[in-house]
Amino acid sequence: MNARVNPLLNRLQPYPFERLRQLTRDIRPNPALRPISLGIGEPKHAAPQLVERAIVGAMAGLSNYPATVGENRLREACAAWLQRRYGVQIDPSTQVLPVNGSREALFSLAQTVIDASAPSPTVVCPNPFYQIYEGAALLAGAQPVFANSDPARNFAIDWEQIDAATWARTQLLYVCSPGNPTGAVMPLSEWQRLFDLSDRHGFVIASDECYSEIYFRDEAPLGGLEAALKLGRSDFRNLIALTSLSKRSNVPGLRAGFVAGDASLIKAFLLYRTYHGSAMNPLVQAASVDAWHDESHVVANRAEYRAKFERITPLLAEVLDVRLPDAGFYLWAGVPPHIAAGDDIRFALELLAQYNVTVLPGSLLARTAHGVNPGVGRIRLALVAEQSECQEAAERIRAFVKGYPSR
Repeated sequence: MNARVNPLLNRLQPYPFERLRQLTRDIRPNPALRPISLGIGEPKHAAPQLVERAIVGAMAGLSNYPATVGENRLREACAAWLQRRYGVQIDPSTQVLPVNGSREALFSLAQTVIDASAPSPTVVCPNPFYQIYEGAALLAGAQPVFANSDPARNFAIDWEQIDAATWARTQLLYVCSPGNPTGAVMPLSEWQRLFDLSDRHGFVIASDECYSEIYFRDEAPLGGLEAALKLGRSDFRNLIALTSLSKRSNVPGLRAGFVAGDASLIKAFLLYRTYHGSAMNPLVQAASVDAWHDESHVVANRAEYRAKFERITPLLAEVLDVRLPDAGFYLWAGVPPHIAAGDDIRFALELLAQYNVTVLPGSLLARTAHGVNPGVGRIRLALVAEQSECQEAAERIRAFVKGYPSR
């Protein structure tokens, strides 16, 4: 007899990387070339030494159970960073919580705010998107609905695609700025529209901001709390911002971040997390305190990405439809229509077979919505490795496209 499991698990779709593994399982890449992966957005720059020192110095903390709310000094460090970065002042005792990376918080927030007993509970997501949004919605008993990015408007999300009846059923809206995979940053006018919709319909906005510290313009990306403050919403009602040290500080294995915003939502989230058992490890808390207080390693990390993207983007722009994004560490590149028939999956498979470079097909990062999958014909390139490796990958991609047989 099969074990009884939550039937909602059957609604989950395979993760993009699992789908890519299935697609490539029979491919034998060119053995003459060492493998290079631009597929996974896992930072490869060196982690700051201050994190290692803090962990070593906090070993005594393993003798105690950590509180879910986190240490005072950690919440104060998070609040101080928000003040420096965005000019936002929050109460560290009621408006901020440490989390084990933004991924688990994005998931568990949906479990906190969704009322599955309501008629047709809905979660609105950008498209393409981080698949945790969809999975969180489904396992909370809600239906995900997608709004597509618009390449004609620098990949801004077309929220007009969501009709009034859907907004009325919406309980949670995920936004991602800077966006994954497009790198697009939401302007203040877009925030104003979403806040107006939230006020009208009462849904929560979850602002995923894990890429906020890697940017290529002189002006840092606007954050959700910052936008709320600029628009006179100092209580941050129905808004939760989520951020992480993974990209900012090159410590994805640390699993460290925080959420901040509406105090009433933070209170409910703390209650959920207390039962969920998601208190942050004391060693991670100590490392997080030092990381949030230090900006020098972040400035150096951003400079390394800027130099890399300035070098790599023009090389790829010779053969792909791609330009420098606003922020983040991805290039969202269009496949030329005469290469692999413009098929992003076929492009990725042939590139891997011939040149041993892994890229992520864009269609795996999106769903068909409003008659189109906005990832079709695009690939996501994660420029996370050292510049020399990324440049070698770019040169192989150029050779692949330029040498592609005409048919």
